[in-house]
Amino acid sequence: MNTKTAIITAASKGMGAACARELAARGYNVALMSRSDDILALAQELGGLAVQGSVTEEADLKRLVEATLKKYGRIDVVVNNTGHPPKGVLLDITDADWHTGLDVVLLNVVRMARLVTPVMLSQGGGAVVNISTFAAFEPSSKFPVSSALRAALGSFTKLYADQYAPSGIRMNNILPGYTDSYDVTDDVRASIPMRRSGTVEEIAKTAAFLVSPDAGYITGQNIRVDGGITRSV
Repeated sequence: MNTKTAIITAASKGMGAACARELAARGYNVALMSRSDDILALAQELGGLAVQGSVTEEADLKRLVEATLKKYGRIDVVVNNTGHPPKGVLLDITDADWHTGLDVVLLNVVRMARLVTPVMLSQGGGAVVNISTFAAFEPSSKFPVSSALRAALGSFTKLYADQYAPSGIRMNNILPGYTDSYDVTDDVRASIPMRRSGTVEEIAKTAAFLVSPDAGYITGQNIRVDGGITRSV
């Protein structure tokens, strides 16, 4: 049986690095991308592949996919993690910043899907997880670009899932709350029902579940992993 292979983007630290470590620990070959030099050391630690590049550059995503296929011959899983889109007062955000956010939040997933879907179709299936945010469906004025465009990501994910579910390819979003990869104030922590930040390892374990056969009937969903901070039902 071929060892499964996972691509993880923005994998040098935080949730991306945690996902890389979790999937490697579960026996996946891992192909990692980040702009940071740290990605080289992490790939060496995990016995994986490192490609330096940005999720906002289509050519870099193509290099990552091609390098992964050259080294491992298959792609079974993609975890689309990203950096942070621009912030600001809603009507002060420039067109350029909105376009940057589009690249960071949505088009990176669309472009990766174009690259890996033919591979997954040829293999008979695959799974994609997109790291989103709790603010996707309960918008926060702290994260206006992220809130608006990750809602669009939710719609794209559902459309993709509908189209490719019959072919055995699943796509889901994880909506993290405040995690320990960020500084969280006491006031914010008090607003979380669990009264603590989540850990990046908890996000990673959720991602590993969603790409596993145990989640084989889950697709097109937005899974909140936020300590209960979102209020909608």
